[in-house]
Amino acid sequence: MMRRVVVTGLGLLSPVGNNVEESWSAIKAGKSGVAPITLFDPQDYLVKIAAEVKNWNAADHMPAKEVRRRDRYQQFIVAAANQAVEHSGITVDDGNRYRIGTLIGSSVGGVGSYYNEAKVLFDTGDPRRITPFGIPMLMVNGGSDIVSIDYGTRGPSYVPISACATGADCIGHAFDLIRWGRIEAAFAGCGDAPIIPIGIAAFDRVGACCRENDAPDTAVRPFSKDRAGLVFGEGAGVVVLEELEFAKARGANILAEVVGYGVTSDSFHVTAPDPEGIGATNAILGALADSGLNPTDIDYINAHGTATSLNDAMETKAVKRAFGTHASQVPMSSTKSMTGHGMGATAAFEAVFSVLAIRDQVAPPTINLREADPECDLDYVPNTARQVKIEHVMSNSFGFGGHNVSLIFKAFC
Repeated sequence: MMRRVVVTGLGLLSPVGNNVEESWSAIKAGKSGVAPITLFDPQDYLVKIAAEVKNWNAADHMPAKEVRRRDRYQQFIVAAANQAVEHSGITVDDGNRYRIGTLIGSSVGGVGSYYNEAKVLFDTGDPRRITPFGIPMLMVNGGSDIVSIDYGTRGPSYVPISACATGADCIGHAFDLIRWGRIEAAFAGCGDAPIIPIGIAAFDRVGACCRENDAPDTAVRPFSKDRAGLVFGEGAGVVVLEELEFAKARGANILAEVVGYGVTSDSFHVTAPDPEGIGATNAILGALADSGLNPTDIDYINAHGTATSLNDAMETKAVKRAFGTHASQVPMSSTKSMTGHGMGATAAFEAVFSVLAIRDQVAPPTINLREADPECDLDYVPNTARQVKIEHVMSNSFGFGGHNVSLIFKAFC
C-alpha cells in the first residue's frame, strides 16, 4: 500500500508578491503583476511588457557573496525555499538528511547569466573576462543543488525538465518518491527568470507573446475571444512535502494532501499542443485514476490558461473530454491572467495557489475576461474570486514539446 503524502510548507516569490500571503491576497483581489519591462531597455522590441518580481533585493535573502555567484532564477529559488522550510518548521539533521530530497527545477536555467557572459565574451574577445561561476549559474539543476547544500539534505536532488510543466513534474516526482518509500520528505518546485532580451525576442518570433504594451493590466486575457498571447513572468514556488506519519511525528501543521499525479506527452509538435488535447485529456484522467477520484469530486481546476490561441481552446476540449457533463459545473480559472507566464515556475505558483484555494475555500478569478471565445465555454470564474466549497483541486500544466501534467490536492482530514 502506498503511503500518504502531505503538504506542510509553502514558499512563493511572484510578480504579485514577495511571499505567499502577499501573492495570494493579490490573486484573490484580481490584481495584475504585468507592467513595462525594467530589467532591460525594450525600446527596439515589439514586446515591452512583462510580469517582473517587484522590489527584489537578493541580499535580503542570502549573503552578498552568494548573490554574485547565483543566477537570478537561483536567487528566487533560494528565497522561496527558505520561506517554505520556515513555514513547515522542518529541521534537517543527521537523523533524516538522507531521507529528504530536493527537486526544485527550472525550465530554462540561468539563461540570464549565460546571455550576459556571452555578451562579455563577444564584446571583449577575452575569455578571461567571463565569470568563473558561469557554469553553476547556468545549470538547470543549480537552484536545487544550492538549496540542498544550504540545508544539508542528502536524499535525491535532481530535476525533471518539462518546459512550462517543470514545476508540476518536480512536485509530482517528489510525491512519487515519498509515497513509494524512497524518502520521507522533499523540497519541490521550480524557479525561472526568463525576462531577458533573447527570451522575449525568441518567444515573440514564435508568435506567442502579447504586444499590447499600452495596457499592461489587461494584456493577459485567458479564454477570451480577443486574447492576444502570453506575457512573460518570473519567480519561484516551493512546497515542502512529507510522508504523513513523518509529518505527524514532528507535530507538523498539515496544509493539504497530494493525492494524484498524471503525466503524458503529445508526441505531436515541438511548440504547438495537440489541438484535440488527447495528451492533456489523458494526463487529467491519469491524475483522477491515480487519486481514485471521479470528475464530480473535483471542486476547482487551476488551469494552464496561457491566453494563447492554441492552448486555451485545447485545454477546454481536454477538460470537457475528461470531465464529461461535470466540466460545465466545475470552476476553472487561470491565475496566469495576473502572474503572467513564468515558464516552469508558474506551474509551481499554481500548486501553491491550489493549496491556498482549499485553505480559504475560494476559487481565484480569471481577470480580463469580458467575452469568452466560443470555443472556450466553461466556467472560468470571470474577473472576481468566488467562495466555493473546495475539497479537491486539480492543477493543470502543459509545456512546449507536448508535456502534460495534472496534480490533484485534497483537503487534509
